[in-house]
Amino acid sequence: MAELKKTTKSNAETSKAKKPTKASKGEVAQAVSGAAVGALARAEAVSESTPASAEPAAKPEKEPARSKKVEATPAAPPPESLSLSADEIDKPKIVKAKGSKNIHTGIAHVLSTFNNTIVTITDMNGNVIGWSSAGKVGFKGSRKSTAYAAQMVAQDASRQAMGHGLKEVEVLVKGPGAGRESAVRALQAIGLDLTVIRDVTPVPHNGCRPPKQRRV
Repeated sequence: MAELKKTTKSNAETSKAKKPTKASKGEVAQAVSGAAVGALARAEAVSESTPASAEPAAKPEKEPARSKKVEATPAAPPPESLSLSADEIDKPKIVKAKGSKNIHTGIAHVLSTFNNTIVTITDMNGNVIGWSSAGKVGFKGSRKSTAYAAQMVAQDASRQAMGHGLKEVEVLVKGPGAGRESAVRALQAIGLDLTVIRDVTPVPHNGCRPPKQRRV
């Protein structure tokens, strides 16, 4: 009987040893959870690394589109030069006239009024070899009386006269308009030699009766 009790005790002890304790089950659960967390961390690291590597490849595709937009924009036109300095005035291209008269000296008549500017260039006898006005150059309305219009008029008239060989001029200025000085400067800047500048504006001295006063 004593031997049977010993054998039953020994079997019970072995069965107890085989059964896992509560502490060992907790450790197994912690190990499993730790492995799962590690796997999740690895997956997140891979997912974060893949977009970063894909972004540089996508950028070059967008850059050509930007360059196309820049090329499509039209260039702004250059601003119109309104200065009266002699250095900035472009000298026109002189073309020899078909029936060139070989006139080297002449007279430039500048008529400058409040509404227009007319430049006429003649030889020493008064025969016209070139003329121009603000309307002929292309100005309209109130722009015909500006100093810039007078500059363009003087350039156009001198270009015609220089086609006949003109080099020296006497300038006769008439009228109180704004284009008096600018026309004379343009004549000098183009390359003509000004020998005389004379003001020939007519001044009444108790002659004819003046017109009635203007009502504005």
